[in-house]
Amino acid sequence: MAQTLESRRIIRAPRGTALSCQGWPQEAALRLLMNNLDPEVARDPEHLIVYGGRGKAARDWGAFDRIVESLRTLGASETLLVQSGKPVGIFPTHPDAPRVLIANALIVPRWATDDVFWDLERRGLTMYGQMTAGSWVYIGTQGILQGTYETLAALARTEFGASDLKGRWMLTSGLGEMGGAQPLAVTLLGGAALIVDVDPRAIERRLSYRYLDVEAASLDEAVRLVEDAARAGTPLSVGLRANAADVYPEIVRRGLRPDIVSDQTAAHDIRVGYIPQGMTVEDAAKARAADLDGYLRRVKASIAEEARAILALRRAGSVAFDYGNNFRTQAREAGVADAFEIYGYVPRYIRSLFAVGSGPFRWLALSGEGSDIHRIDRMILSEFSANEHLCRWIRLAGEKVRFQGLPARICYMGYGERERFGHLVNALVHDGEVRAPIAIGRDHHDTGSVASPFRETEAMRDGSDAIADWPILNALLNVASGATWVSVHHGGGTGIGNSIHAGLVIVADGTADADRRIGRTLHNDPGIGVARHADAGYPESERLARGAGFRIPGIPPSGRD
Repeated sequence: MAQTLESRRIIRAPRGTALSCQGWPQEAALRLLMNNLDPEVARDPEHLIVYGGRGKAARDWGAFDRIVESLRTLGASETLLVQSGKPVGIFPTHPDAPRVLIANALIVPRWATDDVFWDLERRGLTMYGQMTAGSWVYIGTQGILQGTYETLAALARTEFGASDLKGRWMLTSGLGEMGGAQPLAVTLLGGAALIVDVDPRAIERRLSYRYLDVEAASLDEAVRLVEDAARAGTPLSVGLRANAADVYPEIVRRGLRPDIVSDQTAAHDIRVGYIPQGMTVEDAAKARAADLDGYLRRVKASIAEEARAILALRRAGSVAFDYGNNFRTQAREAGVADAFEIYGYVPRYIRSLFAVGSGPFRWLALSGEGSDIHRIDRMILSEFSANEHLCRWIRLAGEKVRFQGLPARICYMGYGERERFGHLVNALVHDGEVRAPIAIGRDHHDTGSVASPFRETEAMRDGSDAIADWPILNALLNVASGATWVSVHHGGGTGIGNSIHAGLVIVADGTADADRRIGRTLHNDPGIGVARHADAGYPESERLARGAGFRIPGIPPSGRD
């Protein structure tokens, strides 16, 4: 009965200016934790799952309640420690220290396997926090939308010498919490997309949020719609209820050639994130329970079928890329030896941005008022008008993006820009131009905060793909800089054993103290990304570091060669 009652809980973040905690830093942590579990935001809030397979905000409902209670009583000179989704201590620190420190899913490397981790998780000893689920700064599909938009814009420049995808069509799969951004990202860039998903609920959700334009009744109809749209240069996204492992080989058999092909199922977690051929979502749940090993063999066989079709399309001239869901690794382990001929999206399209300290940066209106986000939009369009790519995104987001939970915005900002932005936002709070403080954070998928050899750090110039010192140094530096909360996670994005990454949130409450912390944190956090890439030998990072507001031993400042 207790579980049934718990499953009926509906969590939504408080709005307005009244505090339920002892200060805005603590209130921000409380509201963002709750926002992660808002039914508008989370994939499965009844089970505390936010996104990305089984990425959770708290270990269980008892732990969630204790975190909430702890945040409400937490003082301005105290720090709450959260161990894999469970509060484990409140310690005396000082006002410039983080109010919360979080570590999720960390395991001694020899034991960092799926089998060990999920056994520990079943025993209630750990929790999979994904990236922004367990660090309390997920903002719904908008978060990945902007990253997908940036990736596809970079793909258009790199592969087609164009500023958009007009006249092109993309074949892809997955309309879940991450993949659900794909249709809108393609159409924002003027292209057409056919997105396959076996789950009708995912298609319905994207249609209701207007991220997806239409659902086709058959593959014939879907292909006709996207090809006609591409020929006309008209943006269009088409959803198709089907299995990617069936559709992709059929596309090959028909001799069709999409301009772009990818996959964004939750293939990093094949127990729940990829449904094998011949099964519905409900069938898959029963098969897992009856014979997990047999079920996983069927999953891997289906992934192999899809991967071979993607490689065939690549050979026919399609641009094929892996969008960081560990699909290529799963395919290789399923017997597709040449799976890594599919491009990884970071080294192919995003590395040049990371090298100059640019990455996904986000902010949330703690008031719950969309007008606060729109005021910041106007500030960006005025103060950052020289960055036309940024301003184009802000205008598009204001027109097209539906808020989920607390109103939020995201964009790629670089070293120097983030710090300036933070000071400007703090001034808006101080001057009363927004109703309440603003929480500023980012994805863990960023310039200097992640080690993930199958994604963010794939094919580093110096071979340092698997070096995980950098995300730990990033977290330590953000603690020293005065971030409001800091997190370190294992396994986000690409699965257990494949990544270590760190995140932060800093609260702009309009005070001079906050302004100092913002200056240090938003200077140093992207700065370590520049340092990480300079250390790996990227010339553009070395050039930027010469004029930066920090020093790298061995790289003299400009004018001191």
